[in-house]
Amino acid sequence: MRTSPSSATSPGIPAATTSADAPRLTVDLEALAANYRTLAAESGGAETAPVVKADGYGLGAAQVARRLWDEGARSFFVARLAEGEALRNDLGPARSATIYVLDGLTPGSGPRLAAAGLAPVLSSLPQTSEATAFARSLARPLPCALQIDTGMNRQGLSPAEARALAEGIDRLRGLDLVLVMSHLGAASDPQDPHNKLQLERFREVRALFPGARASLAASAGVFLGPDYRFDMVRPGVSLYGGGPFEKPFSRILAVASLTAPILDIRHVAAGERLGYGSQLVLVAPTRVAIVAAGYADGVIRAARGGGYVWAAGARRRLLAVNMDLLVFELGEADARVGEPVELLGPNVALDDLAEAAGTVAHEVLVRLGRRGERVYLGAT
Repeated sequence: MRTSPSSATSPGIPAATTSADAPRLTVDLEALAANYRTLAAESGGAETAPVVKADGYGLGAAQVARRLWDEGARSFFVARLAEGEALRNDLGPARSATIYVLDGLTPGSGPRLAAAGLAPVLSSLPQTSEATAFARSLARPLPCALQIDTGMNRQGLSPAEARALAEGIDRLRGLDLVLVMSHLGAASDPQDPHNKLQLERFREVRALFPGARASLAASAGVFLGPDYRFDMVRPGVSLYGGGPFEKPFSRILAVASLTAPILDIRHVAAGERLGYGSQLVLVAPTRVAIVAAGYADGVIRAARGGGYVWAAGARRRLLAVNMDLLVFELGEADARVGEPVELLGPNVALDDLAEAAGTVAHEVLVRLGRRGERVYLGAT
């Protein structure tokens, strides 16, 4: 894997790859660091703990976490136990980060969690019972977090279950409860009244555990105001270039840039079909370009028609996406075979591509393929 920086032929578009038909994913860790600083400044003193699950949202958890450590991050969140073990190994003994595992303590996972120094996020009474039972076998308390369901109905103890834990004698014995947390389900819409409802529910539960720190906000929640930030915020998608409100956001920089070269340029007559089936019939003569990337490389097929690419200095309409190829409307623009086209990056907003595909930025990122070249800018 290359880690050296690449030059650019035009703003946001790296030079052509060494393989004539290969896509290239450029991960700009300088932009990642800038996004971290933006989120940390907005958080008003709360700890900023990056979420690096799903291999750093598809961009490389090891490279992402090491760069964010250099920026001051000391706590990280992953989803799976194996992700936590890999991250601990990638960070190495010199970086003594706190790593939270969102799956919690699943049956039989206690020894692996303890061996890797991971903190499970407990989300049910059975998990809490298993954690206390396992903690009795340790010579030290087991650090952990407690996840509260305040209205998302996905993970977490109900407020009533949390109260029973807080009031029950010995129900948390052996556990070092360092964090109480919840997750907002509607933070991308600041006007949704469910945000305030979840906030009030969380405040009530947090008061039951005065010795633990508190965390409610992820990327969007950071921008809801100081009431939502508590002691820690847990940004995810906005670290990687996604706007906190599911649309481009001027203060958040693009981190991932996907480019691929033009393979062919052709004229297609009016009335001709383009690609498979009869979904796209051209109503006028059209000059199109064929690009060496497709949904196998992470360009979601559903983005055809509504999405765009950046080529020859402007946006160009995305017409078709196949597994290995895509087609865009070139018109009369000056372009040549072999020229790189930006499919995602500073000129092709992550949130715009997600909207065109009917999904969210998170899915676009984690679908980015690995068969092309990857280049990391600003790696440490």
